[in-house]
Amino acid sequence: MYKEKYINSNIIAKGLLKNFFKKIEKISYPIRNELHNILEIGCGHGYSTYELCKIFDKSLLEASDVDFELVQDAQVKNPTIKISTESIYQLNREDESFDLVILLEVLEHLSDPDQALRELYRVSKKYCIISVPDEPLWRILNMVRGSYWGDLGNTPGHVNHWSKSRIERLAGAYFKIITIVRSTPWILLLVKKY
Repeated sequence: MYKEKYINSNIIAKGLLKNFFKKIEKISYPIRNELHNILEIGCGHGYSTYELCKIFDKSLLEASDVDFELVQDAQVKNPTIKISTESIYQLNREDESFDLVILLEVLEHLSDPDQALRELYRVSKKYCIISVPDEPLWRILNMVRGSYWGDLGNTPGHVNHWSKSRIERLAGAYFKIITIVRSTPWILLLVKKY
């Protein structure tokens, strides 16, 4: 997730983000006792990692990102969390090594989301939580707030656009969908390995 979302002083944006993490807490509650280790992939500057530490026992959490500079920022923000540099397309992890793998707002940036989900499937023992921007609502809200008009509301770097049915199809090809919810302007899924 972009850093600006977390440092935004807009009360509406703060409320949407707070609700987003409350939804993560809610959908993960039924599996909480099954979790002994958790990996967040695509942690960026570490703001999402910081929020996830409020939901999950931080001693269970590790994080990673492909960008070394972002990993350094994330490590400063989360000094007790192990944060690594690695590509989602080739994670430096053993097969079935995490009870829960978390991927928040990453798939829209990837040229090969199928390969990313294959890697999630490989390193997950049981569950994944995935979030994506809810399209076309995401673009509409960008335009309402006066952003990215030249790109019809498309956030820079978004190469995939996920509707509920599209993300269900992709995730359903690899996982059993346990829960899918909207947290405006995002879609959240809790999925389980078959």
